[in-house]
Amino acid sequence: MSALSHTTSYYAASANDKRIRPALEGQVQADVCIIGAGFTGLSTALHLSEQGFKVVVLEATRIGFGASGRNGGQIVHSYSRDIDFIERHYGQETGKAMGAMAFEGGKIIRRLVKDYGIQCDLKDGGIFAACNGKQFKELQEKKALWEKHGHPDLELLSESEVRSYIGTSRYEGALLDKSGGHFHPLNLVLGEAQAVESMGGVINEGSPAVKVEEGEKVKVHTPKGCVTANFIVVAGNAYLGDLIPKLQAQAMPCGTQVITTEPLSEAQQRDLLPQDQCVEDCNYLLDYYRLSGDGRLIYGGGVTYGAREPGKIESLIVPKMLKTFPHLKETKVDFAWTGNFLLTLMRLPQFGRVGANANIYYAQGYSGHGVTCSHLAGKVLSDAIQGQAERYDIFASLPQYPFPGGRMMRIPYTAMGAFYYNLRDKLGI
Repeated sequence: MSALSHTTSYYAASANDKRIRPALEGQVQADVCIIGAGFTGLSTALHLSEQGFKVVVLEATRIGFGASGRNGGQIVHSYSRDIDFIERHYGQETGKAMGAMAFEGGKIIRRLVKDYGIQCDLKDGGIFAACNGKQFKELQEKKALWEKHGHPDLELLSESEVRSYIGTSRYEGALLDKSGGHFHPLNLVLGEAQAVESMGGVINEGSPAVKVEEGEKVKVHTPKGCVTANFIVVAGNAYLGDLIPKLQAQAMPCGTQVITTEPLSEAQQRDLLPQDQCVEDCNYLLDYYRLSGDGRLIYGGGVTYGAREPGKIESLIVPKMLKTFPHLKETKVDFAWTGNFLLTLMRLPQFGRVGANANIYYAQGYSGHGVTCSHLAGKVLSDAIQGQAERYDIFASLPQYPFPGGRMMRIPYTAMGAFYYNLRDKLGI
């Protein structure tokens, strides 16, 4: 795989835009320099460009190379830790403020798709599936919680009702979120990139940030160039590396694996997902799946801590798929890939500023819940750079803790915790 190649995913194979943007060369001036051309970076760039800012986006490899172009492609609201957790740990006021933003990311996605005519197979409807009675009770509580915070598009499904949405006997109930949905994530991020460029923004691929120079004017150096700007937005997430050591110490890259089957017949598609909704179960190490625009089953799950590449992705995911849909035993897998997301200790996103001049912003660590939150982050970052930082500061006020044991022990400690919660899921306790 060359430095400018995407991973061997179904998304890369079916991307609408396969152009390679040129690398940065020479000295460039901008209002804002953004490091990372994923959802966070491009949502920020797009919201700023709409307000007339001159934006340069630096991408180490390709647009959407990281989690933004590899994920399950599902619109799932709120955060990896839900609003009730935030209320308990950080107070009612913070919980209320976070709750008011918890459902905005999905609306931003739909607005961008509509306004810029982005072709990404966007479909409505998402399902949270309960594997046992305990999980179904938790879904009842989630429905009440989300309705309390102004999200009404929810319907509980009994065990028998689930069968009209998912062709399996695996689940004891579910929660249908009618404002959820699913889409082709790489085509969404590529469409957002084209929207940025249509308003004069510049995106340089093959341009890793190798040094950030603080000052009243900040500078980002790449191997062949430099951007001088009033503000920097650091949006590299799990693929940032050690550019900003403080950010690396506060989070851990983790991998998740995805497979895509061969195209299925219309009868098979109706048998699996009759309403064409996307699904995620309620386990700690959850499974998630949906149909693609051309009728394939996309199925993902599992976590590798420390972002290790598993030896054989199919051997990890196919058994999960067959547990849900045993009748797919003879179905061919056409694509298999892995991608990294960034996990934080509290499983809440990390926003903040670094540098003596507080003009280096960052947003990271969505902990597996980044599709909607990263789009929200772009709007909140854009507002903060324009001087309206109230919402950004709510996120920035959340404590950011390093993993116990430092870099050496964070993987085994986290893996032990995951084993414990996975065992609880299996026992239904």
